Amino acid sequence: MSKAFTREDDDLPDRPAPRRPPSALPLGVKNYLTANGARRFQEELDRLVQTERPKLAAIPEGEEARQQLQAMDQRILHLQQCLQSAVVVSPPVDSANQVRFGATVTVRERNGEESRYRIVGVDEVDFDRGWISFLSPIAKALMNARPGQRVRLKLPAGEQELEIVGIAYH
Repeated sequence: MSKAFTREDDDLPDRPAPRRPPSALPLGVKNYLTANGARRFQEELDRLVQTERPKLAAIPEGEEARQQLQAMDQRILHLQQCLQSAVVVSPPVDSANQVRFGATVTVRERNGEESRYRIVGVDEVDFDRGWISFLSPIAKALMNARPGQRVRLKLPAGEQELEIVGIAYH
């Protein structure tokens, strides 16, 4: 076989191309972001592009550095796409007594236990902080509710009733 049809680095393992993360949005659904989320994403993008990526690119060629650079490029691409398609939603001015996108909602279950959820865009979800997607069943049940109102949440384990204790916008 001619040398033209062989790789000189045949002894190296094949490296899979980095995969683009699939969009968590169903087709046709707008990419809503809170104003705070859009600001945080833009700050992260600026930091990665202006500071972190140039530092990483300056590291001498090595497998680990190359993989880190690919991962960073994927994150940069994701942030760019997210911000480009984002519909930034500011907190409502006059309806702070009704659950809307961006609200932090305190609810009480029948057993008296209270939980707090913040309704955010799909790219902002952070379960450890109680930030849930506006597409989640809990958020859908809470939308448009008012303090004192009870909402029903249908879950695979059964139906649950939640009382709206408080609503805040940050």
